[in-house]
Amino acid sequence: MAYDYLEIQQGDLCQYTDDHDELKKSVRKFATEVVRPVSIELDKMSAEDVIREGSPYWDVMKKMHDLGYHTIFIPEEYGGIGLDPLGLHIFFEEMAVGSIGLTVSLGVDVFPTFFAAMILPDYPELEDLLIKPYVADKDCSMIGCWAITEPEHGSDILTPFQPHFHNPKISHQLVGRKDGDDWILNGQKAAWVSNGTIATLSLLFFGADKSKGMSGGGIAIADLNAKGVTRGKALEKIGQRDLPQGEIYFDDVRVSKDRIVCDEEAYENMTDLVLGAANAHMAIFGLGGARAAFEETLRYSKERIQGGKPLCEHQDVQRKLAEMFIKIEAGRQLSRNVMKFNLYSFPPVTAYSMASKVYNTNMALEVAQEAVQIFGGNGLTKEYVIEKLYRDITSTRIEDGSNDALTLAIGHDILFGERPY
Repeated sequence: MAYDYLEIQQGDLCQYTDDHDELKKSVRKFATEVVRPVSIELDKMSAEDVIREGSPYWDVMKKMHDLGYHTIFIPEEYGGIGLDPLGLHIFFEEMAVGSIGLTVSLGVDVFPTFFAAMILPDYPELEDLLIKPYVADKDCSMIGCWAITEPEHGSDILTPFQPHFHNPKISHQLVGRKDGDDWILNGQKAAWVSNGTIATLSLLFFGADKSKGMSGGGIAIADLNAKGVTRGKALEKIGQRDLPQGEIYFDDVRVSKDRIVCDEEAYENMTDLVLGAANAHMAIFGLGGARAAFEETLRYSKERIQGGKPLCEHQDVQRKLAEMFIKIEAGRQLSRNVMKFNLYSFPPVTAYSMASKVYNTNMALEVAQEAVQIFGGNGLTKEYVIEKLYRDITSTRIEDGSNDALTLAIGHDILFGERPY
């Protein structure tokens, strides 16, 4: 890597320690030596070949499970690594420098068990049902996903406490009905479900009461190997091609009561909590992508000769590099503070997570665009990784809520929310 960022010490509960430094070094090494090369290889493959048996995708995911990276949210008392919020930020930033797509894949792999660990005091049966076998998994026989997006619902299904969320004319396409203590699910989730083509378990959002609109939902930690679950084809995309995505169909799928972890009464609050966590992490993924683009550009500017001298000796290139650096450092401070405050705050101040996501992913695209300009014609070729980074970063502005929709949601929260601004 071309540069290392300073750790600005702050007087809070998440002080940067020697353990954080060792974590940064080890994850950076893994991202540089393992994740980045595999990501570049997967980018050249078809979506179906990425998830095929023997694909490099499975090699890198199994290595992450073997290292215990899938347990970073699981407390140590349950066998996990149990990183604190600062540790999680460091981990995901370094991983995303290697690949945004593979980092998202690991992030959603972890998501159902992260949710289970968060609510474990109220659902102790989840420890034996889910957490223990997931922590022990080394061969990726258990892969998670977050299934919320639907063919006709994207950002709207993600943004609670907005006017549309209680409109009975806008409701889920995956619908559940009670059958004794169990639920029977019918419908589908959209092709944009990350890990949707490969996941064995899902943090699954479904409609429970259409009269309440989007707010009348439920959440299950569903077994995707259950009878009645089928998958669509793997989604072909321009960016994050190393991230498997695809539709999931449900035909009279029975979900037992021990897997129902949220009912209609708590659904809107729980959706808000999940959105806060998801956006806080997507902000970090954008930051990592921006850093990758900056580091590649910094290195290239020292090697490329134009006008008889390296690019970096041209004053305007120095100005552009400085502006990229400033944006990245500002983005890190925002996303770190949001992560440390919101991850374990109940309820979270979700407007700050949305703001962090919008700022960092917009910033990342600005950095990537400037990087391509500095690379010139070479920035448009497959010979350099910068064009891949540009494609991968573009996706972050749409993932987990489009930035336009999230910005509107922030505005509504500022004007009409319960918190003073």
